[in-house]
Amino acid sequence: MYLTYANPLFLAFLSFNGINNLGGISGAPNSDSPRRHHSVPGIHILVAGCGCLMRDFVQIANAVGATSKKLEKLRLVSEFLKSLGVADAAIAARFLSGRTFAAHDERTLGVGGTNLFRVIAKAAGQPGHNLGTAYRKHGDLGDMAEELLRNTNARGDLALPDVARLFEDLASARGPSQKAELLAVAFRRASAGDVKYIAKIITGDLRIGSKESLVEEAIAKTFERPLAEVRRANMLTGDIGETLALAAENNLAGATVRLFHPMGFMLAAPVETPEDLFSEELTESETPSLLVEEKYDGIRPQIHKDRGGKVRIFSRTLDEVTEFPELVKPIADLPGELILDGEILGWRDIRPLPFTELQKRLGRKRLDLFMQTDIPVKFVAFDLLYQDGELLIDEPLIKRKARLDVLCAKPMDVVRVAAHVRCQTAAAVQSAFRDSLRAGHEGIVTKVENSPYTPGRRGGFWFKLKEPFATLDVVVTAVEYGHGKRHKVLSDYTFAVRDGEKLLNIGKAYSGLTDAEIGEYTEFFLRHTIEDHGHRRTVEPVIVLEVAFNNIQKSARHDSGYALRFPRIVRIRRDKSVTEIDTLDTVAKLFARQAAPSQETEPAGSSSHPRRAD
Repeated sequence: MYLTYANPLFLAFLSFNGINNLGGISGAPNSDSPRRHHSVPGIHILVAGCGCLMRDFVQIANAVGATSKKLEKLRLVSEFLKSLGVADAAIAARFLSGRTFAAHDERTLGVGGTNLFRVIAKAAGQPGHNLGTAYRKHGDLGDMAEELLRNTNARGDLALPDVARLFEDLASARGPSQKAELLAVAFRRASAGDVKYIAKIITGDLRIGSKESLVEEAIAKTFERPLAEVRRANMLTGDIGETLALAAENNLAGATVRLFHPMGFMLAAPVETPEDLFSEELTESETPSLLVEEKYDGIRPQIHKDRGGKVRIFSRTLDEVTEFPELVKPIADLPGELILDGEILGWRDIRPLPFTELQKRLGRKRLDLFMQTDIPVKFVAFDLLYQDGELLIDEPLIKRKARLDVLCAKPMDVVRVAAHVRCQTAAAVQSAFRDSLRAGHEGIVTKVENSPYTPGRRGGFWFKLKEPFATLDVVVTAVEYGHGKRHKVLSDYTFAVRDGEKLLNIGKAYSGLTDAEIGEYTEFFLRHTIEDHGHRRTVEPVIVLEVAFNNIQKSARHDSGYALRFPRIVRIRRDKSVTEIDTLDTVAKLFARQAAPSQETEPAGSSSHPRRAD
């Protein structure tokens, strides 16, 4: 429904959020919306209600997807945002980032691909029909929906607030049938293009080359604000929509840390050799003095604690982690308000456990005492981002670590601070690397000692050097029933890498998971099947795997043009999304490197275990 000046709740919402203009963003330079307005004391409201229809969003999204030029994408998104009121622009910013809600918002829609597929089929008047041909043509539910509904839904349309409310209703609805009915009602009112992008936003991937980083740049361009300030505000608020509103008010500095709203994680860029760490082209420090830490093979959390002792643990995907209750009390006993970065490791005696052991504790709704005893854990803290009202991310790393050492000066059984050594030569880094491998870790992370903490950024300050030989992070695109004792479970996984907005298959793996894991994921894939071919199922591309392999060869069998020889699953990467998997470009570089071994630089250290390509 449209929201007009007659809706007092809407006016209260606008007043509470400091929004005084819905007919074009008042903070945008030279903004001049073509729409007519109706004046109300202190506020301007569109006669028809909230101004932006989904058809406007569809047009701009299609235009963004039609160009490969980043500057053109940026221009299109910026001009679109500038034409909208703040409330609509905030919604559009989230949608263009592929989000239904703010990044910090823990609500989920609970709409699986199978349910969405069925609703689209019913809306197209083809319930129960095999729409596999239409899906295979596009490889995307949204594009398939647009083709099927083009003739029947030509005149429908929704407003952006209608779609935002649909997502809220879906998140609160119980059960697949309620959610399906909500979608069906919305789809009857929507155009084919509306449905296309509703489906894409639900699946979290617009496939138009619009990511949150592009939207950040568009906000900076729209309001003529520094990009660094926009990115910082988005990191602190965890909401690209709120960031846009702050930019419109010229109040990006007003963004503050909120405990229990997780921030983005700082990332490390991969390097091949210790010598690379001292390359002027690689580092942003003229004479880098590096702090070298062991690289852990566990789960990287961000832990928030308030003065009352409340503790919450968040994963890299900003979801809450509840599988490690034994960590809560020791962290609650630390003084003051805190945000910590670190790693949760399976740990027995003096050595870390393999990740495959720690993985047994993940995804459990109930954790018995036996599991905690059999697979004990430690939290290793390596950064302090916030303490007692003070945001520390702009402080030099060496100062943040000094504060962390003071904070954790009292020995604790399950919490420790990551040790580090200062290295100023490649030889010193090489020595630290070998020491880390001997201690049972997968490599090292080197950090420029005077560096700030830059969430979401990879490269410039943190670098990772891991064991030789590459593995890849891939996403499962299809599954098949196995043979022999596995003939009743989906045990054979076809997987893909990314090539821009496309997923290209590169191999199939049969080994590496336990029978229990295969059983668990059989149930998952049955619920998330896009197309049932009988023995084989096309599934939603959401499960990320780390796969090892012997080498890469050219192949016409897979649409990537490559095939992995003897692939095996190292682990399921629950901490990664499909947007973080490896790319076809990475595969091509690995292929070229193995084809010319005499030209390769000898990797640091020596080990029989593979090193991931990320």
